Amino acid sequence: MAHHKSAKKRIRSDAVKRDRNRSYLSSVRTAVKSFRNAAEGGEQGENVQKLFVAAQKALTKAASKGILHKNNASRKVARLSAVLNKAQKGEFKADVKKK
Repeated sequence: MAHHKSAKKRIRSDAVKRDRNRSYLSSVRTAVKSFRNAAEGGEQGENVQKLFVAAQKALTKAASKGILHKNNASRKVARLSAVLNKAQKGEFKADVKKK
């Protein structure tokens, strides 16, 4: 346990930041998952495109806030872009992992 006043304050502020970051990261994961589900479901047109833009925006914003590393966010956006291209061509097949 911290003994100094500044260390106690740092613990409190870190807890607030951790909660905020976890919440934002959860919303990023939700945006990515909803896009993947739409692409996997074979949806066409604007809906998939809007979900892609939302997921891309969330990932980029998370990188700018320091929640994700910029290269990590860039890699994820590139992979989502590849999924979008395959979905638009109609050749997207979901990667099914066997347990």
